[in-house]
Amino acid sequence: MSVSFPTQAHSDAAESIKDYFGSSRNIDTILVVNSCARGQAVAGSDLDFAILLAQGITADEREGMEAGWQAYAKTSAAISRYRDSGKHALLHLDLIAGDYRPGEMEEGGMPDSFELEIGNQVCYSKPLGDAGPYFLELRRKWLPYYDEALRAERLRMTIEFCEYDLDCIGPYIERGLHFQAFDRLTVAFQKFLQALFISKSSYPIAYNKWIKMQVASWLGMPELYSKLPPILSVSNIESEETAEKGEMLRGLLRSL
Repeated sequence: MSVSFPTQAHSDAAESIKDYFGSSRNIDTILVVNSCARGQAVAGSDLDFAILLAQGITADEREGMEAGWQAYAKTSAAISRYRDSGKHALLHLDLIAGDYRPGEMEEGGMPDSFELEIGNQVCYSKPLGDAGPYFLELRRKWLPYYDEALRAERLRMTIEFCEYDLDCIGPYIERGLHFQAFDRLTVAFQKFLQALFISKSSYPIAYNKWIKMQVASWLGMPELYSKLPPILSVSNIESEETAEKGEMLRGLLRSL
């Protein structure tokens, strides 16, 4: 589970973060996440970390750790050099508790982050240094996937709320709310991807990027992927085209 970084600036900043958090008894594992963890980072990629806290950390301890990190990040020469290395050199670091719970799904809302968080923080992350006991416990708990009863319920609800978004498109078009109709289409598209991954018992990394890699390569469904780009390719938004694309997506949804 070794980690490689695309530039020396990325590597030096990561080493600085490791030096800062590595000796803390309150830290279980320093996790590299996203493109650097997957070996897909390039010079312009962000540097993303999830710092897994040890179990039993109090709210006050966590608040103090957050304040300490913010102060350190302003003074670290390596972190400053990384941030100065490019216009889009962004550093994201979150303190996480590893307490993954399904969010409340609601009509018209965005997909929740349950599967995304487990995917990025547990399934596809890489420890920077030793993997702590809590991280290893989380991998045993959540991999290869969560339990079947929860999976079936999550799939049912995701499909239901995706259908709701698709049902909204026609009425919005009738009222002349064409951009709102297209917005519902894009939200339904993300919920379709969420349902697709749940149906395959596979964790995603995002519903708005890396779509070809995830669907065509990871899920091994290149034929399905070929049907996805046309759904969001609307040439005339003030027409019935958005409704037609919605029905295309509905057909794919009902085939899950």
